[in-house]
Amino acid sequence: MSTTNPRQAAFEILLRIEKERSYADILIDRELAAGPLTGPDRGLLTELVYGTLRRQGALDHVIRSFSTQKPEKLQRAVLLLLRLGLYQLLYLDRIPAPAAVNETVKLAHQAAPRATGFINAILRRADRERDAIPWPDERTDPAGHIAAVHSHPRWLVEQWLRQLGPAETAELAKAMSEPPPFTVRVNTLKTDRDRLRARLAEEGATAVPCRYSPDGLVLTTHPALAALPSFREGLFTVQDEASQCAALLLAPRPGDRLLDLCAAPGGKTTHCAQLMENRGEIIACDVAPRKLRFIEETADRLGITIVTTRQLDGARAAETLPRERFDRVLVDAPCSGIGVIRRNPEGKWWKTPENILELADVQRRLLASAADTVAPGGILVYATCSTSEEENKAVVENLLTQRRDFVLENGRDLFPEAAELFTDRGMFRSWPHRHGMDGFCAARLRRT
Repeated sequence: MSTTNPRQAAFEILLRIEKERSYADILIDRELAAGPLTGPDRGLLTELVYGTLRRQGALDHVIRSFSTQKPEKLQRAVLLLLRLGLYQLLYLDRIPAPAAVNETVKLAHQAAPRATGFINAILRRADRERDAIPWPDERTDPAGHIAAVHSHPRWLVEQWLRQLGPAETAELAKAMSEPPPFTVRVNTLKTDRDRLRARLAEEGATAVPCRYSPDGLVLTTHPALAALPSFREGLFTVQDEASQCAALLLAPRPGDRLLDLCAAPGGKTTHCAQLMENRGEIIACDVAPRKLRFIEETADRLGITIVTTRQLDGARAAETLPRERFDRVLVDAPCSGIGVIRRNPEGKWWKTPENILELADVQRRLLASAADTVAPGGILVYATCSTSEEENKAVVENLLTQRRDFVLENGRDLFPEAAELFTDRGMFRSWPHRHGMDGFCAARLRRT
């Protein structure tokens, strides 16, 4: 797939994502590692792939508005070329309109030669009539308007509308279609935030402190991570602020015995180890053996020695560990990932409301099994990177109904300095448009 043309590389990556449901980050990393693309072209490739995926719904709406052939009826290559060209035309100011059109038509001569005239006509019409695109009416059809303008599945927008109302849903939808912040966690076993920030500045990276996590930095400019000596030395690891808050909510102490049931790739596991000052014991589990290697590699790079990995099905944790009890248990449950769709935009087009209900069933079984491993007086934190109440509030309420020996602790009382991150009932709830971090939900439960 390697090529010196970033647009061709972007087209081929988008084609593989459509055909194979491959993940954008993996394919982009492979293409960049191959080496042909240099300088600004490397950034353009990333922008084209992620931007086209983030704006796919809006781009398809434009195609539907200006073409007699609807997007779902078009040949796959033609549809992807139109999306790629329209993204450059409508969303990238630094690319002149003639270049966006001409470069797309050049690709069409190779990938869809019989459709070059059609592609050229749609792109030129979109350029001429960009101010007259017929978006759904904001007042009579708020869900349709937000879904089309900000490029999200309608069912997801309708879910947000029930939770937040029209005005705030529009803010959230806008934030979910923009590039996320690049956030890292300081390895407090080796340095502190101020010293790391100074070190990063020496290496050509600028960083600002996170708003809530005392261990977080947002990198506003930076070279490739592999080029930073501070990364290779294990002074930090990549982790969003919302994900960092999950370990802070669990608040493990030095000497604790901790179980992380769905631990890969290890961000929360290693953060817990830092909070424990690398003293105590952490059992980090995952159902897939190959994923355990990621945890081990991260722990080794950060200099963490208290983590032991174990292959384990979290839904059978109580059976697999029948006589073991832990002071702290973390269930970072597999979920729809709706809260991180700006990081993995391809995923939002694959999900359905039915998927969420299926996942909620898995989550209920995971949480019920995890509850049996908590020692009396111990803490259980359940977390997801989803905004769906079916995957969060409903799952926690189900456990509290089944288990009278667990109580939901109010995060506002425990962490008053971050009270705005908690719901009235005390569950952690972060929103990208409010808090500048991923969409997460977490509950802290104590076994009485």
